[in-house]
Amino acid sequence: MQPMNRIQQNIVARQERRFLNWACSWMPSSITSDHLTGLSVVGAVMVLAGYAASRIDPRFLLVSALGFGVNWFGDSLDGSLARYRKVTRPKYGYFLDHSVDALCTLLMIGGMGLSSYVRMDVAMFAVVGYLALCIHVFLKNHVTGTFQLTFMLLGPTELRMIFIALTLFMFVGGGSHWAGLTVLSDCDVVVLITGIVFMGLFTNSTLAMILQLRAIEGNGRVPAVAEAVRASAARHKVADGGGDLLGAVNRSNA
Repeated sequence: MQPMNRIQQNIVARQERRFLNWACSWMPSSITSDHLTGLSVVGAVMVLAGYAASRIDPRFLLVSALGFGVNWFGDSLDGSLARYRKVTRPKYGYFLDHSVDALCTLLMIGGMGLSSYVRMDVAMFAVVGYLALCIHVFLKNHVTGTFQLTFMLLGPTELRMIFIALTLFMFVGGGSHWAGLTVLSDCDVVVLITGIVFMGLFTNSTLAMILQLRAIEGNGRVPAVAEAVRASAARHKVADGGGDLLGAVNRSNA
């Protein structure tokens, strides 16, 4: 795999990096990045189980809130530990980490739909939006070598913080319906807006990337090199008041 240019400009990036570097320094040698990846799955299962059990007792929501933290610790530290110890496995780590992330997203955000506070269709809409945005990130990394971890100064860490706050809101009495809305609770509205933001970012970022790549590789009607020469020759023709445009294009195709 080609080296990635990681773009991580989220709000808590500096504080998070300092903590992760410190955690790597004291992590026992018997603990590997694979163990931490497994821990992230344990955290996601805790989130799912807490939401499902909250139908019986709302106090199980605290298990979900804790699970988000466990998932963050494992998911954020696994790659950091491998880089700290200089034992990275680029292809294996990339494939495993993002495959597990997709599963954990389904368990955690989709798990909200198992509670009595968020409708399942609303939760799954947010899942689809998040995974669509992830697809954009992976495709952009493939074609440009840039791995964009943050949008609007927000990344996965801030998203977990938002969901922890929402979960604690559920615990203290959330879930009431807004005036005039008989089918959506206040928690539904938060998750629905989150899904809409995901889909908006996916659409906007994808269209921007398409236009950028089209400008680089041409419009598909003439070879990209010929088109670049044609555009350059046209600019010179305008500047110089003439010139052999057709000859410049023909020479580029020779």
